Amino acid sequence: MRTGGGRRGYGRRVTALLACSVVLAVVAGVRGTWSPCGLSMVSAINPMSERGRGHRYALTCLLFVLGALVGGVLLGCAAALLSLPAALLPTDAALVLAVLAGLVTLASDLQVGGVALPRHPRQVDEDWLSRYRRWVYASGFGLQVGSGFATYVMTAATYLLVVLAALTGSPPQAALVGALFGVVRGLAVTLSARATTPEGLRALHRRLAALDRPSLRLAIAAQAAVVVVLAGLVGGPAAAVLVAGAVGVGLLASGEASWHAVRPTRRDA
Repeated sequence: MRTGGGRRGYGRRVTALLACSVVLAVVAGVRGTWSPCGLSMVSAINPMSERGRGHRYALTCLLFVLGALVGGVLLGCAAALLSLPAALLPTDAALVLAVLAGLVTLASDLQVGGVALPRHPRQVDEDWLSRYRRWVYASGFGLQVGSGFATYVMTAATYLLVVLAALTGSPPQAALVGALFGVVRGLAVTLSARATTPEGLRALHRRLAALDRPSLRLAIAAQAAVVVVLAGLVGGPAAAVLVAGAVGVGLLASGEASWHAVRPTRRDA
């Protein structure tokens, strides 16, 4: 084992797991932009739709991002609660658990070994757009997507960032990771800022559709990098090489299966 004991080892653990969970928060937040039912937020909240409702697009986006921030904070609070018992774990044990969790989430995204974490096939209810006031649907939609698990989970990296944040053993750090995820997830709504015409919105959809598979590949690459780095911290170069080999085998076994778009089984809209 390479990690030190006592306060020094704990500090290294917090730093390593926090850095990895921050990377995953950004990557998973970006990946959450895509949806098997279409880019619902971009379709539902854009300059044209808000103008038609008599609303200012910028203010709607602000309410959405604030709602997503609250959702992310709630996710972070859940991770913070889990971090309390995790703080009792020895540093090496926490890092080993992080590596194992990363292998599970990778297997889920790669669709190998029969591992399949829940994807929660649900979308926000688009009836809110006509049923409620702007502050309700904008902040309510943001809250749902920012919480990470109230709608489609587009990558298992979302699970992993919660696990790593909890394993830091630091409630404040875990809460901040959740907040970061929420903000990144919420900012996706601003992608439609320049889509002021129907053709502009269609062009945006085409560009984002072309990036669907690359975004999943990015999430998988981020998880693989995190797992290898953490394995190296806890077991040295040999462990890093061993885990990298296992990840490589998983990539080869998955083939193109892992790059498919998740198909919806139900749409709440």
